[in-house]
Amino acid sequence: MDFQNTFLEQAWDDLLSRDNRRICKRFASLDPESQKTVLEHLNKMASEDGWHPEQALSAQAALQALKERKD
Repeated sequence: MDFQNTFLEQAWDDLLSRDNRRICKRFASLDPESQKTVLEHLNKMASEDGWHPEQALSAQAALQALKERKD
């Protein structure tokens, strides 16, 4: 597995971990464009059909953690 794939896998593991600290730390490490892309993808995962229910729950948890971080 190359560096980019490893990085992406680890990043999504953190973002979908349901651990607020890991989610916020990983999100903060991303550049603004990547943050925008992540938020768009998490919103799709949380609201669109076709995702495994556990993925949708993890996306919802990530969105909540990021919302609470901003509040």
